[in-house]
Amino acid sequence: LCWALSSPMLGSRRAASAARRLARGCASGAELSRFVGARSEYTPELRYLYPHADAVPPAFPCFRLIDDNGVPVEGAALPDIAPAVMRRMQQTMVKVSEFDKVFNEAQRQGRLSFYFTNRGEEACSVGSGAALRDDDWVWPQYRELGATFWRGYTIEEAANQCCHNELDATKGRQLPMHIGSPEKHLMYVKSNLGQQVPAANGAAYAMKLQRKGRCSITYFGEGCASEGDIPSALNIASVHGCPTIFFCRNNGYAISTSSSDQYAGDGVAPRGPAYGLPTIRIDGNDLLAVVAATQRARAIAIEQRRPVLVEAMTYRIGAHSTSDDDSAYRNPHAPEQGWDSERAYWEARSPIIRFGRYLQSLGWWSPQMEEDLRKATRKQVIKSLNDASAAPKPNNAYLFSDVYDEPSWLQRDQEAALNAHLDKYPEHYPAVVR
Repeated sequence: LCWALSSPMLGSRRAASAARRLARGCASGAELSRFVGARSEYTPELRYLYPHADAVPPAFPCFRLIDDNGVPVEGAALPDIAPAVMRRMQQTMVKVSEFDKVFNEAQRQGRLSFYFTNRGEEACSVGSGAALRDDDWVWPQYRELGATFWRGYTIEEAANQCCHNELDATKGRQLPMHIGSPEKHLMYVKSNLGQQVPAANGAAYAMKLQRKGRCSITYFGEGCASEGDIPSALNIASVHGCPTIFFCRNNGYAISTSSSDQYAGDGVAPRGPAYGLPTIRIDGNDLLAVVAATQRARAIAIEQRRPVLVEAMTYRIGAHSTSDDDSAYRNPHAPEQGWDSERAYWEARSPIIRFGRYLQSLGWWSPQMEEDLRKATRKQVIKSLNDASAAPKPNNAYLFSDVYDEPSWLQRDQEAALNAHLDKYPEHYPAVVR
């Protein structure tokens, strides 16, 4: 196995397979996507492939409605979205972008222990979040800040959680950006990879039994799809008819690994029909395609009482997290000539630029509007960071609460030992609240 993983022959077989898929696309005359996670023909047809009814193609087509320049593609049927809602979606993506910049910089300055960015993937969470009802349950991975903001979670709430102060709803017991809100039907982000995916089925099944026309959506990446939780979750949902939307963000890279180290097949989409799920692959950088595909996914989940798989092809422009050096494994070469790097190629095609061009063509957006919004949002985010950093820390007692109904003897002993230590060395713990 070690020899096989290091063998140049294995890499050449993958390259040959990709070349054959590209050749088929060129022969048909269709434009091909250039995503790292999978390459296939673009299509304007919003079509889910159903198990036992549709043949799985050699490469799943990639649904999109606007091209990289924000121009509707030929044959595209654009979703009916009010201008105010489209502007709000663009504003939310910009809001996520500015929050990311400030808090990523703050982590590098030592003000936070950790941070994830959403850079390049904003359309996946904002578009899918906008397509749901506000009482549908969201089970995030960790790049769903857009869906969280869309639900009304504020910049200030996110800042308090990242800075772990007394206003942090998680009481300082979660890593930064491990946010959530039961009131807004947003489950908290968890660090153990993939656990949210099978858990989402429980919420979906409960909503199915309640017959209130609700569903759950759960997010995961193509790297997370290698975890055993994912096939188990797909099978459980299919067998029990859970109205779960499985939303896979295939951004090309997991931490320390490219997608070529995760699978040799055609991305994640073919796994859907194998487990009995209607499945589609979409251009995850096309906000309109994300909205349309998620609206259809929600209708299938609720009306047909079954799970759905959406593979959203996108690109992770930033590192996996502030704990990651992506230069060690990211492909430095652009997929087309004329670009300095793969990262530069995709940054020029980011969802914010692309959807902004579309709105600008309709007279609903302008570079000046975006500049003004960025300045105002950055000012708000910096203030929220400073305010959250200055607020008192959570009470020390929260280290031991909310685990058992009554504290165990071991917890009581640990708390007593900690308090004795704090009493002995108070000068070393000026920020501790007791």
